[in-house]
Amino acid sequence: MVAAAGAKRARRAPTPTPGRAPDREAASTTASPARKRPAVRKPRPVGHLVGYARVSTAEQDPALQLDALNSAGCWRVFTDHASGSREDRPELAGALDSLRRGDTLVVWRLDRLGRSLPHLIDTVTALAGRGVGFWSVTEAIDTTTAGGRLVLHLFGALAEFERQLIRDRTLAGLAAARARGRVGGRPRTMTPAKLRLARAMRDQTPPVSLGQSAVELGLAKSTVARNLSAADNQHDRGERR
Repeated sequence: MVAAAGAKRARRAPTPTPGRAPDREAASTTASPARKRPAVRKPRPVGHLVGYARVSTAEQDPALQLDALNSAGCWRVFTDHASGSREDRPELAGALDSLRRGDTLVVWRLDRLGRSLPHLIDTVTALAGRGVGFWSVTEAIDTTTAGGRLVLHLFGALAEFERQLIRDRTLAGLAAARARGRVGGRPRTMTPAKLRLARAMRDQTPPVSLGQSAVELGLAKSTVARNLSAADNQHDRGERR
């Protein structure tokens, strides 16, 4: 009986003494339940790095570009032996076709990809629309980062500024040429003197055939007919006024 009574006393919860901190075990039973930690989001898998190299002639060696692209981690490199001004670059077309969403096109330098700044911006913008990044190793431009996208937008603004300057200079040159009496375009084969002669041959009695008039003037039959018709329409409009 003494042993049973001792066991009951041992199973009883200890009474906290005033002014004394409760035991850790007792405090843990009264503490609020711990919050669940948020699930850690796994990083998105990085796509492939596809390299593109270009040399202007077959005699030039692309080894420098290939070494840089391989050091950057490109799993495949496309190499063109063609001038940058050419539109038909088969290896570039193959590289662009092989890119998938999440991939990145890598070049050694910006001028290896684009024929001009507007062409470069258009190409990179098209890649961004497909979810493909762009990385230029030498200039350290990476459009998968915020800084790289900012630089690309600045380049786009410069390209638009360049296009506007070319347009303004062209329009100013045409206006200056017209002010001096010069009109652009192909020279007219039907001169006013030939037109008067063609009308005289048509209006004489008997009239000269259109084919014969063309032979005499050294012009095509369709040219003579078109200009005679335009002159007659202009004359009729003048008489109506």
